[in-house]
Amino acid sequence: MTHPARIVPLAFLSAIIIGTALLSLPISTPGPTRPPILTAAFTSVSAVCVTGLTTVDTATYWSPFGQVVIMALIQVGGFGIMTLATLLGLLVGGKLRLKSSLIAQTETKTLNIGDVRHVIRRVAVTMLLFEVFFAFVLTVRFRIRYDESLGEAVWHGVFHSVSAFNNAGFALYSDNLIGFVDDAWIASPICVAIIAGGIGFPVLFELRQRWRRPSMWSVHTRLTVYGSLLLLVLGTGAFLALEWTNAGTLGPLSPWGKIVGGVTGGVVPRTAGFNSVDYGQITPETLAVNYVLMFIGGGSAGTAGGIKVTTFFLLAYVIWSEVQGEQDTNIAHRRISGDTLRQALTVVLLAIGAIAIGTMIILLATGYTLDVVLFEAISAFATVGLSTGITADLPPTAQLTLMALMYIGRVGTITVASALALKSRHRHYHLPEERPVVG
Repeated sequence: MTHPARIVPLAFLSAIIIGTALLSLPISTPGPTRPPILTAAFTSVSAVCVTGLTTVDTATYWSPFGQVVIMALIQVGGFGIMTLATLLGLLVGGKLRLKSSLIAQTETKTLNIGDVRHVIRRVAVTMLLFEVFFAFVLTVRFRIRYDESLGEAVWHGVFHSVSAFNNAGFALYSDNLIGFVDDAWIASPICVAIIAGGIGFPVLFELRQRWRRPSMWSVHTRLTVYGSLLLLVLGTGAFLALEWTNAGTLGPLSPWGKIVGGVTGGVVPRTAGFNSVDYGQITPETLAVNYVLMFIGGGSAGTAGGIKVTTFFLLAYVIWSEVQGEQDTNIAHRRISGDTLRQALTVVLLAIGAIAIGTMIILLATGYTLDVVLFEAISAFATVGLSTGITADLPPTAQLTLMALMYIGRVGTITVASALALKSRHRHYHLPEERPVVG
């Protein structure tokens, strides 16, 4: 019987194959020739894994049919990850029981098909409501401020709303969002959509029920909400401080434009991939800040990537408890189980290993420096989509490496975390203890 966690990589792999086949058709480009298979595959992986890295200009290389396919792949990828991650999370938590006829059978748990339909329906309705609202706001702005035709404004509004809520980072402008860097009516709905999609369906649902009673929030919601707010403030502050006078990014803008651009610069590494400034011109210090923000990512069971906010802050609490000499790790009057902490540590170490291997392969295959290659590798693994501009110039070996990182980063952390939790067993005895020297 198939393990429940295995459905995630299989489902995404199937979507990638279908997307590659569709984007390989001559109708997917304006010209009469078929797109190269590597270009189609790279775009399909990036769209399904809601990353946003591209080797071609989405606005001009792909035909309207190709752009519709990309948007559909983004929607499938975002909806799939929110639904499957939520179902697996509930299964792990023992709150949802699944019948083997749907996904798998796990020991004594059985599946109620009504529970699954209820979760899927709620995720779908939530995504639809958010995307329709942001599409409307963006459509109005494109139509009124930029004098686009009604059809063009609607298409751009819908595409960028879907891309933003799913944290994909694909844009239908050749410079991505650089042309809207100081337009708050474009930047604000996109940033809010990114945060809403990336925070995770379980948190959105709990906030809807208990937003006035933070004292009743679960530990997961507390870590996600407060951690995301902290990272947003720190990321925005760092971007503004480091890029305020940079002539290649925020320097030429008015003070208000700099603030708008700075907020966007603090949001998109978590993990949307839109760029409202040229990331090839940002300072090395900003690159370093983005390493951290991209690696952490957003909330669990959301459209964002990375190791997730909860994982990062769980380990931060472990360190704090160890420094204080506490035997247990406690958050909000709750003790965090050792199984959960080991799973968090495993996810982080596997992520570091994947990024390190990918970075080494790209360094060996290219002549680029470590700083830009590491940025590209973290961006791919964390499904961010930001780039300093080297993606299109990478050789096939490096592009294939980025594809592997996007796929592993999108489905790997969920699969590993779920598999570890479902596999968890409790021994009824303890072996003799020994304490190796640490540090």
